[in-house]
Amino acid sequence: MISNDDTSDPRQYWASQMDAAYEFTQSIQKHTPDECGEAFGSMTEASGDAGVEVVFSSKKHVDGLDRQHYLRTGLILPFVAAAREMNDRGWIMFIEDAFRNRQMQSRLSLEPTLFEQIFNRCRWECQSEIVSAEFVLKRLAALIASCPAVGTHMSGSAIDISVLDRNTGKPIDRGGPYLELSELTPMTSPFVSEEARNNRDAITDLMRRHGFTTYPWEFWHYNSGDVHAAHFTNGAQKAKYGPVDWDPVSNVVTPITDATKPLNSLDTIQAAINAAIGS
Repeated sequence: MISNDDTSDPRQYWASQMDAAYEFTQSIQKHTPDECGEAFGSMTEASGDAGVEVVFSSKKHVDGLDRQHYLRTGLILPFVAAAREMNDRGWIMFIEDAFRNRQMQSRLSLEPTLFEQIFNRCRWECQSEIVSAEFVLKRLAALIASCPAVGTHMSGSAIDISVLDRNTGKPIDRGGPYLELSELTPMTSPFVSEEARNNRDAITDLMRRHGFTTYPWEFWHYNSGDVHAAHFTNGAQKAKYGPVDWDPVSNVVTPITDATKPLNSLDTIQAAINAAIGS
């Protein structure tokens, strides 16, 4: 599925990678997780109690919501272990994002700055000022899950990370910052430097040792125990975490039954396109 064809042409490479990512999001919807009903644990409390140095993004999420630095309880110890190994190596794990509820996931696709960036990328790819809502939604599906069934952040099983140098506090070079959306974004992009590629490989190997797989089309995304992981490990990891609604007060999860229903309609995407054109 992952190919480095067209590596001499950034536009062709980007298009082929996004097509592969979209095909993956469609195929993964055929899988039904065996939801285990596991509650959530606090990443901040767990890393603090373990004396492991982790930095958590304090930036507000969409609509001014606080970021939800929580994972399923079965993933808390693997997360802490991975972060500890980073410390031992002279790195600090920087948590950019973790659990997203429905509002976060649906509104993220429509966040004006991010949407305009993706929309302009679509126009660049198509070499046209006019791009259909269907095409934009297809690219959004590859970059920001368009339905709960493929949104592993909604399963409480995914984290987006940056990695910092423990001595300087500066980001480790991975070829671009978090939410870089270009031909540099796929994990195996041939357009990043050798140093960045080596760092990506080293981080991915470290995360894999603690049970986390990567989403190949975003160099910052790692997940475990969900349909993505089951797919990429050929079933070695069971999909026990599915998309859920979570009550933070009771710490009770409720499986989302309409998981394949799009979070945003074509009409909503078209309205966002109109706003981006008029901005």
